[in-house]
Formats: sequence, structure tokens, C-alpha cells
Amino acid sequence: MDLKPANPNERRQYYREEWDVKNVPDFILKSLIQREFGFDHVGRGPNDRYRVFKNTDYLRKFMRYRAPFAAYSSVAFYNKPRRRDGWIKAELVFDVDAKDIPIRSCGCENVCEVCLNQAKGIVQGLVDTLKGDLGLSHIHVVYSGRGYHIRILDDMVMGADSDVRTQVVKYLVGSDVPRSEYSSHGMKYNLEHFTIPFGYPQVFTHRVKQALLAVNIDTEIDGVNKNILKAVIKHRDLLKDDQWGIFRKNIGPVRYNKLVKGIATLNLTLVDAKVSIDLKRILRLPSSLHSGVSMISTEIKNLETFDPFQDAVPKFVYERND
Repeated sequence: MDLKPANPNERRQYYREEWDVKNVPDFILKSLIQREFGFDHVGRGPNDRYRVFKNTDYLRKFMRYRAPFAAYSSVAFYNKPRRRDGWIKAELVFDVDAKDIPIRSCGCENVCEVCLNQAKGIVQGLVDTLKGDLGLSHIHVVYSGRGYHIRILDDMVMGADSDVRTQVVKYLVGSDVPRSEYSSHGMKYNLEHFTIPFGYPQVFTHRVKQALLAVNIDTEIDGVNKNILKAVIKHRDLLKDDQWGIFRKNIGPVRYNKLVKGIATLNLTLVDAKVSIDLKRILRLPSSLHSGVSMISTEIKNLETFDPFQDAVPKFVYERND
């Protein structure tokens, strides 16, 4: 698949012949007048900010005639979005970019089918934890063009401050090595109005397992040398059957502890934490064109069956190859 950037003519073709304002997700359209919109017209970042659309017709006309390089909308709701004033609440967001996965299964310089599929697997695990451990349900997953955005609109988290969001990120990605007291069953701790259960050890184990199954001899992990990596690669098939005790014995307790601590640090980069804690962040608008890779930012209805190379490719990409 040709992932080269879209030229101005291709952008105009997409927005005038293929894009439809009805493809913007309802969770954005229903709060349209409370969101800030931003645009990048030349490929240098969103410098056209603080735009507001009173209704979908204004948005449709703008997109049709400006055919932007990139389009964004705020995750925050405002009383006065043109000035980003009167903050009401904000979506809780997790950004998984395929090119920034800390342990990638491919060696590509941009994104490819392998790392995008790996990113999707990470997102599936995060969504399962958000639903199963944290009890969240108003979850939308969007293919961004180079990865995935998880956008959560449950009332219990939309009012949370940056400190609470930071704790949720750490729990979700498994960035802290569990302490022994985490094994107490049924215990919970409160972060203001938001409660996180102590199912953390299982979450942490799953994230470590994902990492160990993906490492190669050139993977860089703090405190972990190539001899440890060779041992991991040699014995990691044990983890497919969750034989952690035998795996730890084969690796060696000291080296195993270094490995786990190193992965915990690395896990924090599974998502872009800055995006998650920023209460005024703008994100790529679903249905818009990611002109850098000529793919459509797409709200996903079925994550398991979603294939970006089938479901997020504009018509002009196929015409390039004709």
C-alpha cells in the first residue's frame, strides 16, 4: 500500500467527493458547539486554532472548500470554545502510535502492517482493562492514520484532573512494579471521585508478557543487556502457557528483576502520557484525512475485524496505482 503524503489535488478530491459530515462520530457532533477546532493547512502543525462551528453545515462547507492537510477537534468541552474559556469537562484519551511503540515487531521507518497490527493488539488489551477493571463503558476507538486513539466519555472520568488521569495511565499500561500489598483481595483506593480496583498485578503481568513476546536482541531496555535478552528469547515460549515460575528460574532471579523493572519503565511509553493528562488537547478529527500517510481517521465499530488497509483507505490511493 502506497503511504506517501496526499497532494493538494488529492485532498480536494477526498473532501469534495468522498468525505461526508455524517461520518463525523455522533459523540463529537452532539457537542459540536462546545468544542474547539483546529486545522493544519500546509503540513506544519495545527496553527489555525480556536475555530468554532455553530452547526454541521458550517463544518461541512469549511472542510469542503479548505480541504485541510489535517483537521482536529478538542477533547474538552467549553462554555466559550473560541477562547478555550469556561472549561466544563474533557474526554479521557489514550494515544497509541504505531511508530512509537517501545518494542516494535518490525523495523520500518514509518508505519506498516506489522506495527499497526501490534498497535491494535495493545489497544485491545487497554480497552479490556478499561472495561473489566475500571468499569468504563462509553469508549470509542478511532484509527488515527498512524495508530489508535481511545476516547472515553464516561461522566466519572471526564471531570477528572491531570493527577487522576496520570494515575489511570500508570495503572493501565503497567508502569509500576507491583508491591506485595497489592495482593490483598478486594481492596480499592480512591482518586477523588474515581475508584481504581486492586487488580493491578494481573494488568502488570499482561503488559510484561506482551513486551517479552515482542523483544528482539536489539531491543533497548534500561538495565538489561544482550545476555539477558538472549535468555528471554530462548525461554519466552514458556510464557505462552503462563509458566512464569520456570521462566524466572531459567532467566535467574536477579536478571529477572532487572528485566521486570526495565519493562515497567518502558511500559509508560505504550501510550503518549502527555495526551492523556492534557485537559485542553486537540485530537485528529475522525473522518478527516491524515494527509501524511493518505489514510482516513476512522471511528472503529468492530476493533477485532478492523483492517486499516481495507477500511481507512481513500479512493485516490487506489487510483494512484491504476
